[in-house]
Amino acid sequence: MKISVITAVYNDAETIEDTITSVAGQTYPNVEHIIVDGMSTDNTLSIVDRHRSDIAVVISEKDSGIYDAMNKGIAAATGDVVGILNADDMYEHDQVLARVAEIFSDPEIDACYANLVYVDRKDLTKIVRYWTSRPFTPGLCFKGWLPAHPTFFVKKTVYDQCGGFDLDYKIQSDFELTLRLFELHRIRSTYVPEIWVRMRMGGTTNKSLMNIIKGNLESYRACKKHQMKVSPMFFVTKIGARIPQFFRRP
Repeated sequence: MKISVITAVYNDAETIEDTITSVAGQTYPNVEHIIVDGMSTDNTLSIVDRHRSDIAVVISEKDSGIYDAMNKGIAAATGDVVGILNADDMYEHDQVLARVAEIFSDPEIDACYANLVYVDRKDLTKIVRYWTSRPFTPGLCFKGWLPAHPTFFVKKTVYDQCGGFDLDYKIQSDFELTLRLFELHRIRSTYVPEIWVRMRMGGTTNKSLMNIIKGNLESYRACKKHQMKVSPMFFVTKIGARIPQFFRRP
């Protein structure tokens, strides 16, 4: 079984090396790491070139944002299973992809996901937020639920059949994808109650209050697009579900 890991990057010279070495250090042998760069203007590409032997594919060209870059990576992937690891992120330990392969040895499983910790950008040992997920049940997305996408692995055939990220959503396309895969197509998934990813704070969604507001509006719009009824309390429920993550610790 081949696992494809996609990393979308633009001007992340400060952190991209951690991501590359995190994937390269996995004990599972059959891994295809795909880097999709938006034509970075800093030192990102020189760092990528330095680790070229650990990377299967490098795409460097203009794109329409992170979700467009992720779609390019999905299109280029030749693995049986696809995961996405952002340029600010790293796997928690060197056995993560081995665990993913073990889970997908069950042919009934279409996808799996786990937990992650948000850490301080400078001090990777300082946990700021602990994102614990849960097993999916129908209707969960209408409460704002989605798996932590750097921990989310899915069969390539699911993307082929159901499509990738919808570029109409600039901040919450991962929520729209979750809604489509879990609520509409009812893919068969399993939740693994382990920490798989260490994510730096300051990503696109959570870097400003305005982005948080825009992201929640996009999530609501995604529900309406798919003609799914959502409670007027959708925003409160979605935001409220995340507050305990700042106080909970592994």
